[in-house]
Amino acid sequence: MGKDIDKFTTTRRSVLFGAGTAVVAGLTAASAAQKQGEQVTDAPVSDKTQERQSFYGVHQAGIVTPRPAAGMIASFHVLAKTPEEVERLFRTLSQRIDFLMKGGRPPEFDDKLPPSDSGILGPVIPPDNLTITVSLGSSFFDQRDWLINHKPKQLSRMKASRNDALDADLCHGDLSLQICANTPDTNIHALRDILKNLPDLMVLRWKQEGSVPVLPPKADGTHETARNFLGFRDGTANPDGNDAALMDQLVWVRQSDEPSWAQAGTYQVVRIIRNFVERWDRTPLAEQEAIIGRKKANGAPFGGTAEFDVPDYSNDPEGKVTALDAHIRLANKRTKTSDENRILRRPFNYSNGVSKSGQLEQGLLFICYQADLEKGFITVQRQLDGEPLEEYIKPIGGGFFFTLPGPANEDDFVGRTLLEASGHQMTRIKS
Repeated sequence: MGKDIDKFTTTRRSVLFGAGTAVVAGLTAASAAQKQGEQVTDAPVSDKTQERQSFYGVHQAGIVTPRPAAGMIASFHVLAKTPEEVERLFRTLSQRIDFLMKGGRPPEFDDKLPPSDSGILGPVIPPDNLTITVSLGSSFFDQRDWLINHKPKQLSRMKASRNDALDADLCHGDLSLQICANTPDTNIHALRDILKNLPDLMVLRWKQEGSVPVLPPKADGTHETARNFLGFRDGTANPDGNDAALMDQLVWVRQSDEPSWAQAGTYQVVRIIRNFVERWDRTPLAEQEAIIGRKKANGAPFGGTAEFDVPDYSNDPEGKVTALDAHIRLANKRTKTSDENRILRRPFNYSNGVSKSGQLEQGLLFICYQADLEKGFITVQRQLDGEPLEEYIKPIGGGFFFTLPGPANEDDFVGRTLLEASGHQMTRIKS
């Protein structure tokens, strides 16, 4: 028998007198009118705080889920070593994620104790379209003898590519959480909740936050692709996340290729890519467009008129229309054989202040998913090595992770299939 564990259950500012009474009266009237409307320090009004995603399903949420405005990757060192400790980690993590994604009122404790919640979202936590996606790094398996034989076949420690200047403090990790929501505060709230509830099982190593601009649908109901900090649309050629057959082909791992426990999981690649925006902003428009391979204003490829037009490289073998070393041409050669190299991108822009040299610390929090790490990101990155865009970008961090299959229902938890494959006997839960 295993051990029993319980279920988780403005102030007004005074007007300076001394001017004429008419002026004072005017100021007072203006202040009263302003007070009746929205104030500078009022919380922004949103009708999307009650959007809710489900934690349960064959696959984890936050992969093909439409990207919200705010994203974060948090990487952890896992302290849990034994099967029992890892089970407690996975169960507790799943319970917290389930609660945070549903939203609700946290329990109230005696005021002589620390509160159950940070309170930064108020007494009732809104779901706010939150998703939290759990992935494991190569070191998670390598540092546990009882798991090493169950490691996903292609999972490895990310190696530096040709243009990389990787900061060890921003790389790798035993476990990653991708946290996405409508607002950054919801993501921070979720991270703090998890840190509060798992202090003895995992420690935060690094994190990177990002965002994408909120754009209303166009008049015809279609949606625009968001722009990155180079000013170009990012993700135009992304595969359709609503096409289940295509996602089975490109994103979800197949049992014949991987351990049976990993079926319905996927490989996650994270890259923190610094953009030298000052240099880019001083580069002529024609050169920028030639480097990317698209028109900056509307995202159309050369030879096309609209963003989603597909360039025909077979009629441009010498690169007279689209340069042979243009970013979009190297990343996706658009041949029958290159179809298997497509990846599902889920990037966010980031801004981290100012560097010691007085430059803006801005760039791309690149996240992508694929069923085959070698055919996906690794092949695409190899094709991009040496591209002209390298003069303006510098990858500085990130890692490779394996995103676990989703928990089936409320009696399940993320990581269960891995533990079962290892031969671990699960603890019994009190009803």
